[in-house]
Amino acid sequence: MKKLTNLSLLILLMLNLSCENYEDGYGPDYTSDSYYTQGDQYIDNGENPFISTSEQNISTFSIDADGGSYANSRRFIMQQSMLPPNGAVRIEEFINYFDLNYPQPTDGAPIAANGEVAKCPWKADHKLIRIGIQGKDIPESQLPPSNYVFLIDVSGSMRGDDKLSLLKQGFNLLVDELTSQDQIAIVTYAGQAGLLLESTSGDQKGRIKNAINSLGSGGSTAGADGIITAYNIALDHYIEGGNNRIILGTDGDFNVGISDREQLISLVDEKRDNGIFLTTLGVGRGNLNEGTLEQIANKGNGTYEYIDKVEQLKKVFLYEKNKFYTVAKDVKVQVDFNPEIVEAFRLIGYENRILNEEDFEDDEEDAGELGAGQSITAIYEIIPNPAVGFETGRTFSIDMRYKLPDNTSSVPFELDIVDEDKNFAESSDYMKFTAAVAAFGMQLIDSQFKGIATYKDINDWLYDTNLEDPYGYKEELKSLVNKSQQL
Repeated sequence: MKKLTNLSLLILLMLNLSCENYEDGYGPDYTSDSYYTQGDQYIDNGENPFISTSEQNISTFSIDADGGSYANSRRFIMQQSMLPPNGAVRIEEFINYFDLNYPQPTDGAPIAANGEVAKCPWKADHKLIRIGIQGKDIPESQLPPSNYVFLIDVSGSMRGDDKLSLLKQGFNLLVDELTSQDQIAIVTYAGQAGLLLESTSGDQKGRIKNAINSLGSGGSTAGADGIITAYNIALDHYIEGGNNRIILGTDGDFNVGISDREQLISLVDEKRDNGIFLTTLGVGRGNLNEGTLEQIANKGNGTYEYIDKVEQLKKVFLYEKNKFYTVAKDVKVQVDFNPEIVEAFRLIGYENRILNEEDFEDDEEDAGELGAGQSITAIYEIIPNPAVGFETGRTFSIDMRYKLPDNTSSVPFELDIVDEDKNFAESSDYMKFTAAVAAFGMQLIDSQFKGIATYKDINDWLYDTNLEDPYGYKEELKSLVNKSQQL
């Protein structure tokens, strides 16, 4: 970890001690070199290994629509000038942070799929398989009514401009997007949970904003009580066919009542079958329980995002708010490799989304959700059999399953991809961009599988693409790559 200079520490003290008065031991120790990671909790899932098809030729996983890992890592790199710890880097969330705007469904289905095969740019004798999934767009005029419950942590650990203050700005942005068909309640929790605002029509913006702006912080953190209260209120005001969603904003520092990660996950797991979706928003540094926030979002039929700056609030609450409207849930992917042509395969990322083969057709098994207009990508690196040409037969087959938001039975469909033995330079911009992002993630964790790729190679691949970038996120990525190389 990079050492903070004495001058940096002095600046931090001057900026923060004048406006923050921490109590109950919640205040971070700004005099410590380890301030920016000490107390944060991550889950390091390691990396998926190469699997020999002679031992196992079927790979099954749940999609992951989160983007929190990328935004959190961006804060480490750009604001703290340090590389993120390995546990903070989930490569699938790096890739899926970006909207790739894949082709829309044309058959009335809620999702569409596409893909391709190309030679691997960091390992000459390997190949990459890209699997792309696109959720259908829903015009704003056709969005269903929303039943929101804002669940906001107001405990002592939430003091600071990068925590509660930042969340309040974001919730105010979303309030501006509400209409009279929407409704919103606000639940807060510190030592205990409480109802700050009963379910209120979205056209009463002044009343809602006054409640949000009145929030202050102090006390301990009874997160489980807040979750239970929020689910009860969401159920009381459930909209049939609508968007019923809890949005939890917190640093995840649960320390009163149920605080064990596995117990919290079990609690959310029990609640998800009621048709309520859960989005978690992580904030701050110093006691960020990122591992728990990501996991409870997974089990709560929702997504995890990290909020590192105002621009990220606009991404989540304005530019990509359609993602709050789920078009398909429990989306699973299963790839069947031909052992005669493929010697081994490795799924890049998705380490905590791997499913057993039998889970694929089990409609009781939870999987990831896809929002309106959202794109998801998965990349496999494969080792072809050098003695067999690509044209000799089926290299692999891809099956998928999903459920409609209100259904309990899954719908199967297939994706056909032909291996045309393309060089990486001949591949689509989709492949070049997502492979570059995957390689960037591997560089950050110093992956044993990163091959010969360098930071310069990664930026060269990025500059060789021409994908839509209306808000500059893809351009910003190039700056992250350059800064990471310097660090």
